[in-house]
Amino acid sequence: MTFILVCFKEATLPQSQTPTTLHVVVGSKNPVKVNAAKNAISMLYPEHEITCEGMHAPSGVAEQPMTSEETRIGAINRVNYCQANAKADFYVAMEGGVDKFEYGPATFAYIVIANHQRKSIGRGAIMPIPESVYQALASGEELGPLMDKLFNTNNVKQKGGAIGLLTNGNATREGNYTHAMVLAMAPFLHPELYPVKN
Repeated sequence: MTFILVCFKEATLPQSQTPTTLHVVVGSKNPVKVNAAKNAISMLYPEHEITCEGMHAPSGVAEQPMTSEETRIGAINRVNYCQANAKADFYVAMEGGVDKFEYGPATFAYIVIANHQRKSIGRGAIMPIPESVYQALASGEELGPLMDKLFNTNNVKQKGGAIGLLTNGNATREGNYTHAMVLAMAPFLHPELYPVKN
């Protein structure tokens, strides 16, 4: 009887097969926004390790943006600040705002994503808000603290947000941001279909 001894060398991945790290900088330290960015990038780049950090980035607009345009500008300003002050593979900003449309007042968020080649702007789903809430916002209140007062919660803007409260927890601010960010990533996933305009 012959015995053959086989030795296995501990497997190590060749350098080309080790996961590449993607670093993402988010223009806010709000954990809802940082988590949404990390979730979206992790979903789209599952073969990469994702590091995601929030940084204070001024929006240059009111604490409570009251129009679509002001909200969009706030998100763009945050991304521009991040690009000027940090090194990353992706720069992300999410700016929540409200506006009064022909069908009534609503809240939504703009998402801006950039890298060193391009910038993409998207918007999350809109949710109708009560007229009384809109009037309080128009008088100078901010949506998060206002919702805390109405629902007897604490710091809801860093949790489920107004979306969570008004949908009885069936949707969340983070989920809305994650979904909107995945959609706004389309130009990065298929750059050949989205030529960069100079």
